[in-house]
Amino acid sequence: MKYNFDKETIRRGSNSYKWDMPKEDGVLPMWVADMDFEVAPCITEALEKRVAHGIFGYTLVPESYYEAVIRWFSRRHGWDIQRDWILYTSGVVPAMSSVIKALCMPGEKVLVQTPVYNCFFSSILNNGCQVAESELRRTGDTYEIDFEDFERKCADEKTTLFLLCNPHNPACRVWSKAELRHMNDICRRHGVRVVSDEIHCELVMPGCRYTPFAAVSDDCQNNSIALSSPSKSFNTAGLQMANIVCNDAETRRRINRALNINEVCDVNPFGPIALEAAYNGGEEWLEELNQYLYQNYLTLRKFFEDRLPQLEVMRLEGTYLVWVDTKSIGLRSDELTERLLKEGKVLVNSGTMYGKKAGEGYIRINIACPRSRMLEGLERIAAVLSNNTKE
Repeated sequence: MKYNFDKETIRRGSNSYKWDMPKEDGVLPMWVADMDFEVAPCITEALEKRVAHGIFGYTLVPESYYEAVIRWFSRRHGWDIQRDWILYTSGVVPAMSSVIKALCMPGEKVLVQTPVYNCFFSSILNNGCQVAESELRRTGDTYEIDFEDFERKCADEKTTLFLLCNPHNPACRVWSKAELRHMNDICRRHGVRVVSDEIHCELVMPGCRYTPFAAVSDDCQNNSIALSSPSKSFNTAGLQMANIVCNDAETRRRINRALNINEVCDVNPFGPIALEAAYNGGEEWLEELNQYLYQNYLTLRKFFEDRLPQLEVMRLEGTYLVWVDTKSIGLRSDELTERLLKEGKVLVNSGTMYGKKAGEGYIRINIACPRSRMLEGLERIAAVLSNNTKE
């Protein structure tokens, strides 16, 4: 490989949320979706050049920014975006909250497919709306959509919006064109708009293919708002840069108004520069990253087969967040994660964060780190769970 993903950069003491939030000494964090890899060199070089300028006033997002976004999605995913469809903001979660504010009245229902990213719940509730859950159906080592239940939830006259996670966090699915089309057909029948969170869109494992929801068909594009950012795939979350893509002018006007009401319409000087650098020069780095992540996943899966065969590792199609069925341990998810932290000093996410019912009996493990660091974390998990089985 041209890029060294085995390098163990020390992050503790750098005001890293992932590393410095745990107050206990010696904790190995494998939780929040943040990679332990240094960014692509083209991003560092672009930021160093900007820092050398020495002045960091209010930022004007240039036309070259929009061109980079348009070229990237056209070249990699066959999705042709027009310049005026793009609204920028500081992150996908602020984007999601602003879209809900723009398109939903308080008291209306927003549909999600659980288990799902925890901020979906807070964005809905913070806007005075209700959460409607359609639980994904577990099938072997993966998940599928319960379309009958999905349609029942869409048919509720109070349901006006559907938050899609594509690729899905934490269920690890990269939805197929047929699945995306079917979801849209149901939403169309019942007057439900689709908001597609596609922040993990570049993190796709071999044999899987990400399709932007809006690129499936004109009908999908006309019924959807897409949320995207390079922050997960290029590890730039702290630079706070994201895009909302919508082809309907009136809907964009309402969303833009909500961005201003929520005061998330301005960005810092570094976010646009990092996005341009990533999209214009980071593709080779990204391809090697995905290869490395897939080898991490295979290594983890083999470790569980050999050392923790009582646990079930879900198939990883997208993201770097591995979903593990721990029900055989006999502990609730919150109890298990607390025990792993106290006894093993390894921090993972409890499944209940992603749905109290759908996530119970699971944990989520972040494998976006050097392989040696991941293996250390897995050894700590195995040591704790070996003690558990002896009891």
